[in-house]
Amino acid sequence: MKTILFLCTGNSCRSQMAHGLCEELYPDKFKAYSAGIKKHGLNPLAVEVMSEIEIDISNNKSELIDELDIDTFDYVITVCSSAHETCPIFPGGKTIHFGFDDPPSLSKGLPKEDALPIYRRVRDEIKLFIENIDEHIS
Repeated sequence: MKTILFLCTGNSCRSQMAHGLCEELYPDKFKAYSAGIKKHGLNPLAVEVMSEIEIDISNNKSELIDELDIDTFDYVITVCSSAHETCPIFPGGKTIHFGFDDPPSLSKGLPKEDALPIYRRVRDEIKLFIENIDEHIS
């Protein structure tokens, strides 16, 4: 089984969604992890939009890249530009960048009902990426 680390700035939203989607879609093919350059905590709106598609990430925790053994990953996928720019070298794995919009930044100051469509759009974009992940990691 191949290991994939989804890396984002704060490990609160995009990397968490990718992690959950990968585990759901490929439980026998990949072992998914997520981490951040910083630790922002799990975003409640990310949890909510994932639960809408029956994927529970509510027990995930926000982790720092420094808390993981980086030599163990076959693939590291950065899902935001900031993480891509500051991504450390992964000696054993292949690093791939596929950036997605940042829902917390795009929805800052918006009421929840206006923020949720942004989170859903990014979730669906990440889902499409994960569904076609073999095209990106080969």
